Amino acid sequence: MTTPTTSYSGVIPPVVTPLTQDGELDAPSLERVVGHLLDGGVSGLFALGSSGETAYLTPAQQDEVIKVITSVAAGQVPVLVGAIETTTNRAIERARAAAGLGADAVVATAPFYTRTHPTEIDRHFRDIAAAVDLPLLAYDVPVCVHTKLDPELLLPLAADGVLAGVKDSSGDDGSFRRLAIGARALPGFSVLTGHELVVDAMMLSGADGSVPGLGNVDPHGYVRLHEAAVRGDWAAASTEQDRLVGLFDIVTAAASGTASATAAGLGAFKTALMLRGVIATNVMSPPMRRLDAAETVVIAAYLDRAGLSRV
Repeated sequence: MTTPTTSYSGVIPPVVTPLTQDGELDAPSLERVVGHLLDGGVSGLFALGSSGETAYLTPAQQDEVIKVITSVAAGQVPVLVGAIETTTNRAIERARAAAGLGADAVVATAPFYTRTHPTEIDRHFRDIAAAVDLPLLAYDVPVCVHTKLDPELLLPLAADGVLAGVKDSSGDDGSFRRLAIGARALPGFSVLTGHELVVDAMMLSGADGSVPGLGNVDPHGYVRLHEAAVRGDWAAASTEQDRLVGLFDIVTAAASGTASATAAGLGAFKTALMLRGVIATNVMSPPMRRLDAAETVVIAAYLDRAGLSRV
């Protein structure tokens, strides 16, 4: 595998948003998360994505998150910021706020809540790109927005210079492969996978990098995986991926029937970061709940099994 020529490649974790006991932004903990990720060798940071609880944060809280992350990153790696809103004008408003606070790129989903047509989704991305003088990446996450961004929609936008890349969290590996094939004719267009359990396979398919939520917990592991794939050492990449698959089972710690998939996953990531001494609490945005002491014990065992240190 050759060294990627795209603008965004490598490991770009969607940064979690630590909260205080009373549910406000925990800026010191967020600073430590960013330092932890940079120490892990990541090549970018994705602020205000799904793992950052962006849908739960007020605009003021979102602004504070951007300020903290861009300040700590200090230009060491690009900071991609989610402008994830229901409709175009709202997304543009958030994208402009991100630009004013030091973002290096903006990430947007298709419109949601409202019913949309592919022509409207195309116009949505074109209007955002025209309104903000920053690179724009599309975020394909149909489990949340209930629209799949197909290669037939994305590749023409890329060819027209509207999109600088795509974060594909669709779980549709066939569609991802078709997207990666089409992207070969588009130098500079980044194809990133959010499917953290099969990063090695997606890299073999042509991914430029990954945006793994679990990368908050173990950035070093995902960087090792990426580097092994880039040098074509697929055995090493597979071994690292297998270890990370085992670690990902922390998302099963939440007691059955007591939490959404979002709360179980993000709660596990936050609990693991708390156990590792990176953040102070595992508090979640309402109406989600934090994981309890018994669930925390389960996550600690997974960390130990994966060879990760705890405080």
